[in-house]
This record gives sequence, structure tokens and C-alpha cells, in this order.
Amino acid sequence: MSDVALDDRGRLTLPKEVRERYGDRYHVVQLSDGVKLVPVADDPLEALRDEFEDVEKSADELREEARNAALDGAG
Repeated sequence: MSDVALDDRGRLTLPKEVRERYGDRYHVVQLSDGVKLVPVADDPLEALRDEFEDVEKSADELREEARNAALDGAG
């Protein structure tokens, strides 16, 4: 963890290690107790494919499981 400060124009400079690991583009998410920087992939569709490459179920199967879990949770 490192501390950073805004400059006189309101800009935030992230440490080199952070930029090298997560990239140069971020979504700024406002939370009730602060903000969160979420990295934006250069190719969001490719990032999704990589994230879910080991999922063997179809979208319909995943949707049905989620629906059933929500119904079970609702009682």
C-alpha cells in the first residue's frame, strides 16, 4: 500500500508498480465511505473470455442456476 495525494489540478498519480500491474485506465466508483479504482481492460471482451474460460456450463444453465438460487434464497 502506498499513500498518494492530488496535485493542485486535482490529478492523482499512481505509483509505477500499480500502473504496470493494473494498467492506465480505471473506473472511479464512489462508495459511501470512499472511492475505489477498478482497472479497465484494454479489450474488455477478451478479459471476460479469459475470466470465464474454465466455465463449462452454457449461459442458459448458469442463468437457471442463478434463478433457482435466488428463489431458494427468497424462501
